[in-house]
Amino acid sequence: MKQALLLSLLLLGAASAERVYRVQPGDTLWKLAQQNGVTVAMLQDMNDLSGQMLEVGQVLKLPGGTDTARVVQEDAPVFQRGTAVYYGGRANAQTSMTAAHLTLPFGTWVRVTQSSTGRSVDVLINDRGPFGVPSRIIDLSREAAAVLGIVSQGVAPVTLTVLSRP
Repeated sequence: MKQALLLSLLLLGAASAERVYRVQPGDTLWKLAQQNGVTVAMLQDMNDLSGQMLEVGQVLKLPGGTDTARVVQEDAPVFQRGTAVYYGGRANAQTSMTAAHLTLPFGTWVRVTQSSTGRSVDVLINDRGPFGVPSRIIDLSREAAAVLGIVSQGVAPVTLTVLSRP
């Protein structure tokens, strides 16, 4: 099977090029295989997957593309502590789990963990903010705030961990 994967990557012209993809809601191995011109079995081999279940936020290697692979630091230290608020969010074709931060570069993936519950969500920085209240360190899209369970509260204590930078 590994030979078939290598052969297909060579045919795609991407034998040495991989890109990192973070699983989004609604993604399936079949859908990702179709979008990338490979089989489900090839994606399973590339990612050492035994089944077909994917989890939102899971990191997969995909063949080819113009993106360069980024290392996701799953055990990275806490980057910042403060409070999170939610806002409408800025649209992004890649994910609905977006956020605004004052200084992190656009395209940075951050894990936001609610301090009081331990719930976390991975968000893509694609906007600037929050402004006005120094203790507020991140503005979350409504979808990301819902995952953390802070929509009704509006504001919650959180920690930020940088997972990957562009």
